Amino acid sequence: MDLVRAYRTIGQVYNLIQAERRTRSSFEVALGDRPWLYRHGFLSKSGEIYSLDLNGPEEYLTDYQRFVRTTRINGSQWNTLIDNKLAFHRLLGEFPTHRPAVYGLLTDGELHVYDRTDGRSVMTDGGLKLEHPSEPASEQPTTEPVTWIADALSDGDRLVLKRFRGSDRTDVHFLERVGEEYVFDGTRMSEAALAKTLTTFDGYLLCEHVEQADYAAELFPHTTNTIRVLTMYDDREREAFIPMAIHRIGTTDSAPVDTFSDGGMSARIDRETGELGEAVKYPTDGTVDWHRTHPDSGARIRGTDVPGWSRVRDQLLEIAEMYSHIPYVGWDLVVTDEGGFEIIGAHSHPNVAPLQVHEPLLADDRTRRFYRDHDVI
Repeated sequence: MDLVRAYRTIGQVYNLIQAERRTRSSFEVALGDRPWLYRHGFLSKSGEIYSLDLNGPEEYLTDYQRFVRTTRINGSQWNTLIDNKLAFHRLLGEFPTHRPAVYGLLTDGELHVYDRTDGRSVMTDGGLKLEHPSEPASEQPTTEPVTWIADALSDGDRLVLKRFRGSDRTDVHFLERVGEEYVFDGTRMSEAALAKTLTTFDGYLLCEHVEQADYAAELFPHTTNTIRVLTMYDDREREAFIPMAIHRIGTTDSAPVDTFSDGGMSARIDRETGELGEAVKYPTDGTVDWHRTHPDSGARIRGTDVPGWSRVRDQLLEIAEMYSHIPYVGWDLVVTDEGGFEIIGAHSHPNVAPLQVHEPLLADDRTRRFYRDHDVI
């Protein structure tokens, strides 16, 4: 093992240990069971989330394999491209209809504008344009954030602030204009207060807020309810495939995000029909609960169809095949209408717990072969 790989492995094992420290107190695992879980490569939470006694540990991708070995599938250079949200935004330039706008980067108290609200981009394939309009502020290449926001947003318009790298709920913030004031992460404030708040944000992207389709809003209206699709590129068959896809659904515990580990729900999507199965809620109290209807909104989950799913699935597979040199990606999608979707994020070594809570990934022969071919198992 070369020194660079050894260094990266140490860092990945450290991340695994930190994940256990953050979550172990939330799960009442018998003292004697923890050594068994650790020995088999699982965190304490996996002992609660997965049906290890029913399926057997060998059917599951372990936490060690996920944190350490799946990071090697794409290679560090492509992992960086996927996990850096700005770089990934540029990567999706070949598919503009599936890419929400990134208006700019907040850093050092300034907003560096990328995608202008007038439809023109500051950065093109040929580099930076040399002529810049004088007004308004939303068309300037660099400006004060609140000046740009005041000029660009009308009453009711919303934006999302995302740290350019990272996936914790603390890395995502929501902004809405309400008259002459703003609502930032649920707190109403003046323009001056917003300006002061934004001075603390460094390395954040100012992104378009994607409006979800009606069916998704009906599931739970207080979060954007996204779809996580895992794609793998099969070198033997020369095609991409989807081992599993799930619909994330927010709850009062997870709001304003829908993330499973923050108390959200995961419903498996039938890969052929787009129909949702029962949803499982993250076991914040140590108990895995399954729901046919939403516990907060009362909306039906099981039996709900993703409109235009076959088109969503097939177009995403086309995108995955375009980037076949990046064979392992977890995509986050927002369905916007029947067959329409936007990709709001991607992950080079995605969390598999929201998937494997439904079925172990290694139970599928093709998926197992992919992981074996890439030295994960």
